[in-house]
Amino acid sequence: MTLILGIDPGSRITGYGVIRQVGSRNEFVACGCLKVGEEDMTDRLTAIYKGLREVIATHLPLECAIEKVFLGKSADSALKLGQARGVAIVAAANSGLSISEYSARQVKLAVVGKGAAEKHQVQHMVKLLLKLDEIPQADAADALAIALCHANTRSSLVRMAGSAVRRGRVR
Repeated sequence: MTLILGIDPGSRITGYGVIRQVGSRNEFVACGCLKVGEEDMTDRLTAIYKGLREVIATHLPLECAIEKVFLGKSADSALKLGQARGVAIVAAANSGLSISEYSARQVKLAVVGKGAAEKHQVQHMVKLLLKLDEIPQADAADALAIALCHANTRSSLVRMAGSAVRRGRVR
């Protein structure tokens, strides 16, 4: 059993999602959004750091998956996203979590089966895959999707390693 924290970084809203991977099954644990609003950037980054440290302390995940930075609408928004992402990585690293990074395309492909999927498709598949009663808020759904992508990648690597051992390729 492994607890995985998924993070969808944002300079105004950072989504988080925690899932439990038990064998090949993934179970919902928690999700939510850290809404830091319109404060100055230093205060927003501090709030993201503190909020994620609290989520980590509450749920005690062992692994963290986070979305890679993509070029946004402007250089300024990409820079702010990068800062929020950096703070999230530091919060996870300072808590001793192993950290993996995935592009938005990788996440959509893992969860929806289509790398160009739209937000509502990701939300719908997260609801189905985790057997949720309702569709999570968009940023929380993205964070859960990132955690699911990591869980799928993790399972594939374990299967591949097991297959190589059975064939005598690993010594």
